[in-house]
Amino acid sequence: MAKSLSPFLMFTGKAEEAINFYVELFPNSSIDKLTRYGPDDAGTAGTIQHATINLNGQKLFFIDSPAVHEFDFTPSISMFVEAENAQEVDRLHEALSNDGLTFMPLNSYDFATRYSWVQDKFGVSWQLGFEVST
Repeated sequence: MAKSLSPFLMFTGKAEEAINFYVELFPNSSIDKLTRYGPDDAGTAGTIQHATINLNGQKLFFIDSPAVHEFDFTPSISMFVEAENAQEVDRLHEALSNDGLTFMPLNSYDFATRYSWVQDKFGVSWQLGFEVST
């Protein structure tokens, strides 16, 4: 049996900016552990070698990859946020879509009272919903 299951987000130099953005955006969030690459490590000195954050009760792992790769985040996997009210969906939509993309506009849908699907400026996809039927 797995001990836990947590998203692991790999960046190429923007991990710390993303961490700070998410921890500030979501209440009850914190940086639990943060280790930086040193001058003799494989990654760029000062960038994130490994970080663990608590995003409103959800553990996430972050890294700045020292390896150059052709892939990035894809909307096929997204963070799903079930908001406590429609105003929270609106607030999150505004912040997360700023300098990003909107896949489904902020609106009422057959499956949700208030919903939006966006990709933030870091390339991470977010589904934001209030009163979502599952």
